Amino acid sequence: MNTTILHWLSDWGVPVFAHEYLYWTITLSCVVLVIYMVNLIFRRVLSPAIRKVTNKTTFEWDEIVLSDSMLKDISRLIPPILLAVLLPIVFVEGSDVLDFVMRINNIYLVVVVAKLFCTFLASLYNLSLHHERLKNHSLQSVYQMLKVLVVCVALIIVVSILINKNPGYILTALGASAAVLMLVFKDMIVGLVAGVQLSVNDMLRPGDWIAMPKYGADGDVIEVSLTTVKVQNWDKTITTIPPYALVSDSFQNWRGMQESGGRRVKRSVYIDMRSIQFCTEEQIKEFESKGWLEGIERADDRPVNLHVFRNYLEKYLRNHPRVNQDMTIMVRQLQPTVEGLPLELYFFSAGTAWIQYEQLQSEIFEHLFAILPTFGLRIFQSPMGSDLVGVSLNVN
Repeated sequence: MNTTILHWLSDWGVPVFAHEYLYWTITLSCVVLVIYMVNLIFRRVLSPAIRKVTNKTTFEWDEIVLSDSMLKDISRLIPPILLAVLLPIVFVEGSDVLDFVMRINNIYLVVVVAKLFCTFLASLYNLSLHHERLKNHSLQSVYQMLKVLVVCVALIIVVSILINKNPGYILTALGASAAVLMLVFKDMIVGLVAGVQLSVNDMLRPGDWIAMPKYGADGDVIEVSLTTVKVQNWDKTITTIPPYALVSDSFQNWRGMQESGGRRVKRSVYIDMRSIQFCTEEQIKEFESKGWLEGIERADDRPVNLHVFRNYLEKYLRNHPRVNQDMTIMVRQLQPTVEGLPLELYFFSAGTAWIQYEQLQSEIFEHLFAILPTFGLRIFQSPMGSDLVGVSLNVN
């Protein structure tokens, strides 16, 4: 007990047998009262004042960083800090009771500080979601890594307080068992390194459309965490992929297509090569009247119908309102096959939305199939049973 307070009680005429009772009653009541008053002032006066100031500013970061949860965690620091200051006054220095109470108080202080750091990291993560440059980066794994480090440091300090050893002693013991720890936390460590690589190299962002057939993933990335990457497939199922798989294996990211503003169409039709021929006089007159021979360099007076058709298709694509005119537009022939001559249309849509893309593709090829006979061309198609009806076979 503090002798100064006991002398005060004697001077006030308090009987000796009541000294101890009054001493603990007065000192503990004063400690509780001081803690309560300071905490009350912070919660009822300082916190509302801080909120008013952050609400009046034009910045958004102060409202996120100094959120209600952050201020609440700061208020939790008040009791252990005041106890650390007031307890040496109440107890005699070097007493076993003071040592025990201070240890408990220090452990509580470490836990509160760790909680405060975790809340601060959560506020920084929320702030990054509102930042133009950072909101598209998968930073969740980085913040989770920092939280794990904070918790690990807090645990080391708590253990050192309990066993009354320097934290360096704990680190030395952990270093000796590093192999066991790496084996136990292997997935977390590998996922941590992979998550950092994904974030630093900007390989993956929430909202990206990725395809990874090995894991059955084809859809939008909805979450990138320390140990998992969640992909919502187009059939609304969820595929979970370990981050290290995205680093060690290959996957397709469609972000470039989405940011370009155009989606590629690369599709072929097979032309029956027996229908490719020089245009007749009637066809030439019809094509000239419609302007389909403009831009065709003719070595003679009879162009090939397939050449005119390719020229027509390219003009059709260059005048289509939903075809991206700033990207490649091409109609080309591929290597002939037993199924005919492949005629490939290579162009980009003016948007990346899936439904509009499929509608545009269908519309253009439906027009191609309908206009093709006008040029005297035919599509190769394997014969069906109805095509063979009436065909007689001469058997000797």
